[in-house]
Amino acid sequence: MADYAHPTRTHNRRLALQAGGLGLFGLSLADVEQLAEGAGTAGSRSNDRSVLLIYLPGGLSHIDSLDPKPLASAETRGDFDVIRTRVPDLQICEHLPQLAARSDRWSLVRSFGHPTNDHTQAHHYVLCGKMELPSPFDRAKPAPGDFPSMTAIAGSKLETTGPLPTAAMLPRLLINVARQVRGGQTAGRMGDRFDPWLLNAAANCNQYGSCPNCFMFSNMTTHKHSGFPVLRAPNPDRPQDVTIRRLDRRSNLLDELEQQQRQLDRFASVQQFGRQRERALALLTSQKVRDALDVEHGDPRLLARYGNDLFGKTLLLSKRLIENGVRMVQAHLGRGVSWDTHGDNFPLLKNRLLPPFDRALSALIDDLDESGMLETTLVVVCSEFGRTPKISRLEKHYKLPGRDHWGATQSMLMAGGGVAGGRVIGETDRIGAYPIDEPVTPQNLAATLYQTLGIPRSADWHDVGGRPYHVYEADPIAGLS
Repeated sequence: MADYAHPTRTHNRRLALQAGGLGLFGLSLADVEQLAEGAGTAGSRSNDRSVLLIYLPGGLSHIDSLDPKPLASAETRGDFDVIRTRVPDLQICEHLPQLAARSDRWSLVRSFGHPTNDHTQAHHYVLCGKMELPSPFDRAKPAPGDFPSMTAIAGSKLETTGPLPTAAMLPRLLINVARQVRGGQTAGRMGDRFDPWLLNAAANCNQYGSCPNCFMFSNMTTHKHSGFPVLRAPNPDRPQDVTIRRLDRRSNLLDELEQQQRQLDRFASVQQFGRQRERALALLTSQKVRDALDVEHGDPRLLARYGNDLFGKTLLLSKRLIENGVRMVQAHLGRGVSWDTHGDNFPLLKNRLLPPFDRALSALIDDLDESGMLETTLVVVCSEFGRTPKISRLEKHYKLPGRDHWGATQSMLMAGGGVAGGRVIGETDRIGAYPIDEPVTPQNLAATLYQTLGIPRSADWHDVGGRPYHVYEADPIAGLS
């Protein structure tokens, strides 16, 4: 995972981070300076709103989840029944019973779409909040000319209010089936110093569902991912696991760092770099940060509510980050194609995807509500696209049928942050193929996030050459409040 942490950084910069130890949590030098300036304040201000973008990579089938079509033909309707929710006339998939019981606290946008069925392009559209691709467009990896992600833009416009960065991404970067990092996750042309803080918290696993053994604090001795390090030791030639629970052994870690001092001689101002390193370690070894990040050693009943698996722990950790001042969190429930159900769509959703998602998201909504954070935290759940209204067969690859990519529409769940519960924005046609009213675009989504965070409508972001771009490219989604 360390290879994916900052795909656009230069070789020399990576060496500096490895040698100085600042890459332990994916922190850059700019992050350290920002953290040090904000270290005197604890937590977010009570009137600040935050955003948690929960991203389901691969493309959740909207018809088999939040926009079922029980009156359509079998080739569209699929295998699942529908259940009632607490909102009159609102029905969702039978395998989302916990969300159905909480429908008065969330709303749906059923008309969110864009014009591509391509994963890589769709990631750029949705994660960057644009309907434009960078030129030239590199399908294989992030590039310096990419447009910045919404998370990067938000982080660049928000003030640090606690010991952690303003914008974070977890539990790993999105990659494709060829193990290439997906675009749309970095600061791109703003410059890599604005990259969201990447908290590597999941093993290098691409299986469907919410693996119970792939989160950073799991006991992986009997799992195929045994030995995955939470943090990477500074010396890439001598791998050594460094866990959160060992961070307080600062002398040992500092000894390891001191052995790399000769590498620092290649870079300017060795003493200043050393001071930055120590400031980063001081922050990372604080009890407050350790308690926030160690989600496995809190109340076991709370962990059971979220689910003792990747989905549950990712959302619990996301909530902890927001509690500790991170204003924009992008959480990936999957690695790259986890929701890409070209085949075996119905057993995968029924047995491995929807139940842990239903449990974790419902627990998050409850937890935010009970802690008084739901009003100030906007939760958004979406994918890069939905899936085709017609069931298809790929018999050479899958035993059972599935659905293909479908950019024209998907369903987006939204809760908290001023969003009223029990509302449905937009509607699709009788087979769930196209919106028939109130279409919503990625620009509308981005504007909604930025408005929630209090970013002014006049705001600009600038590329590394100083060229300005408008932060807002459309109006926020109407009818949610």
